[in-house]
Amino acid sequence: MSADSVVEPVDTADVIELWTIPTDQPPAVVRRLRGLLDLDERRRADRAHDPLQRERFTVVRGAVRLLVADRLGTAAADVEWQRGPHGKPAPVLPPAADRIHVNWSASGALAVLAIADGRRVGADVEGVHPPRVGARIARRHFPAPDAALVLDAPTPANSADRFTRLWCRREACVKVHGGRLAQGLGLPLAGPSPLRLADAGPLGPGPLWLSDVTVPGPFRAAVAADLDRPFTVRHRSWAAPYSADGMRRSTTPSEGSSAGFSTAR
Repeated sequence: MSADSVVEPVDTADVIELWTIPTDQPPAVVRRLRGLLDLDERRRADRAHDPLQRERFTVVRGAVRLLVADRLGTAAADVEWQRGPHGKPAPVLPPAADRIHVNWSASGALAVLAIADGRRVGADVEGVHPPRVGARIARRHFPAPDAALVLDAPTPANSADRFTRLWCRREACVKVHGGRLAQGLGLPLAGPSPLRLADAGPLGPGPLWLSDVTVPGPFRAAVAADLDRPFTVRHRSWAAPYSADGMRRSTTPSEGSSAGFSTAR
């Protein structure tokens, strides 16, 4: 396997939307979003013993439904999901809908959702991992150049940052193919962003393109996509379409915000 670090002009037609979703919301907003979930999602939320974890799961799934429904021109509560062999969810597309691909990830107070047209996509967000944990995993599982990047860092904080970024890249690549994490641990992903992975190894056909992305707070994130074309990332931030008392906002949606997104068309 080989990874070629390539920086080229990006075709502006290949744009991946990356939505950042703050997962800590007022109780009334959480209740409204719960009303959008299907039975399976509600059961999964209810299985969480930690109330904060339950609420964050509800916010992520509700926000994803609103954003995907807007692209499909349907009601958020009507979005249906199908799962791949290893559990990767994908929306069941109406006959006339755009051929979109989506993937999301959540870590504590932040989630991200990637939406791509006509190509499979993977996204990951992580809080910065403890230095010792990252060094141990890198030493055992990463290829030599990736491990050296982590282990030879000048400070523990720098080592933690490097490991977390490499981990996000792995997760994003794995999620493009809907594979298992073990299949992505040995991928050679050191190098500047954007990066072209010529051979995706056990995950499936390559090449893949990936990019580090900047997100708010103490988090790191990455996006990957199939097909041999680089892409640009359009950053957008999600705001709940409900006020703190649960009433719907009347804001018109605009670049960078989905506060006015409707649950039905």
